[in-house]
Amino acid sequence: MMGDGMYGTGSVWVLLLNILLILVIVWVAVTLFNRSNLVGSGNNERLARVEKDVEDIKKMVQDIKEKLDEI
Repeated sequence: MMGDGMYGTGSVWVLLLNILLILVIVWVAVTLFNRSNLVGSGNNERLARVEKDVEDIKKMVQDIKEKLDEI
């Protein structure tokens, strides 16, 4: 009877600790998954900006080439 009270309350705390641990692991997994999706869309935006910059640079080079040809 004495051991039952000691282990009975201890098992409740262990159960709560296990549930808390599972919730933390799920939260970390969801957070990492969401970040990976954001990074993927961020890369697409970066790629679009780089492509636009490349087009702008090509146009500038063409303009400079035309001005040098005039000289």
